[in-house]
Amino acid sequence: MIYRDFQGKKLSALGFGAMRLPVIGHDDGNIDREQTVRMVDIAMKNGINYYDTAWGYHSGNSETVMGEALAKYPRDSFYIATKFPGYDLSNMPKVKEIFERQLEKTGMDHFDFYLFHNVCEMNIDHYLNPKYGIFDYLMEQKKNGRITHLGFSCHGEMEVLKRFLDAYGEHMEFCQLQLNYLDWTFQHCKEKIEVLESMGIPVWVMEPLRGGRLAKLDPISEEELKKLRPDEEIPAWAFRYLQSLPAVTMTLSGMSNVEQLVANIKTYEEEKPLKDEEMEALMKIAGRLMGQKSVPCTACHYCVSHCPQGLDIPRLIELYNEHMLTVAGGGFGFIAPMALAAIPDDKKPSACLHCRSCEQVCPQQIGISGVMTDFVTNIG
Repeated sequence: MIYRDFQGKKLSALGFGAMRLPVIGHDDGNIDREQTVRMVDIAMKNGINYYDTAWGYHSGNSETVMGEALAKYPRDSFYIATKFPGYDLSNMPKVKEIFERQLEKTGMDHFDFYLFHNVCEMNIDHYLNPKYGIFDYLMEQKKNGRITHLGFSCHGEMEVLKRFLDAYGEHMEFCQLQLNYLDWTFQHCKEKIEVLESMGIPVWVMEPLRGGRLAKLDPISEEELKKLRPDEEIPAWAFRYLQSLPAVTMTLSGMSNVEQLVANIKTYEEEKPLKDEEMEALMKIAGRLMGQKSVPCTACHYCVSHCPQGLDIPRLIELYNEHMLTVAGGGFGFIAPMALAAIPDDKKPSACLHCRSCEQVCPQQIGISGVMTDFVTNIG
């Protein structure tokens, strides 16, 4: 396992993300505890020592299950991270209540890493509003030893990032960004990293595979990469890309099964940063992918918990993207209509009320109601 230095600690360069744990019956809230425990055991055995969960992951069950899975190990053998759920504005007055409950759910007496979750356009004013006392409370917990390192994750644009840093930057020890070879330009990650580097704030990476989008490419792109590295699996290219960026300290991967975990562990047995020719090829592929018609959903499932109709929005967007990309590439597009036919009428895109509750908590700021309308118009 590759390790990175952080304030005297040796952090595994690959972190275990707990947003996409294995589930039972396609129910995001019903985590497969047995398989998750097995995965944590494999991760610990192979040197992964950083585990990232959050209040809202898996309908609120991720923190509990991860706490159970880690309970058998000495507390000083791993680092656990969780977050204050500011993606839901109703949580803003509840920082003390939520923090105390998070300690109970995980069974921990302290968190090694704690984050302001999803700093973005929707919540920046609330995060900066002293009446909620979020910053003051978290700094107090750090002083009391119940938070070791304080940081934040950010999905907002540059203006939001700068506002947050202007207010709290001197106290932030790390920043978690959505970063992959698509988002380097798509979400202006290059510029964001430059700002963070200027303040001495290291980067944690989330969505290295962009919700699985970069785990499999079109045949032409895969062939181009195989010519450069015949023995490298396609998902590994996304991680090799991140290994090539000096600013990156931690890369989190949300792994859903043992096979994904084992493959990622293998990738992180040694560093193999990209050569100039390989980087150029990957950037050309990224350009082609961004030119295709695709909705940038990462299947975080925040939207699902806020949908009054209970629509499986990430799955519907997945079907939408599959269809639109297929059609754009000249294909017939039969997969999405077939899958849609198996979905009950009250769970189809046509059941969307266009209330936009989902859009209020979407980290990607996707116009979900518009996508549902387009889905009905173009697919059925």
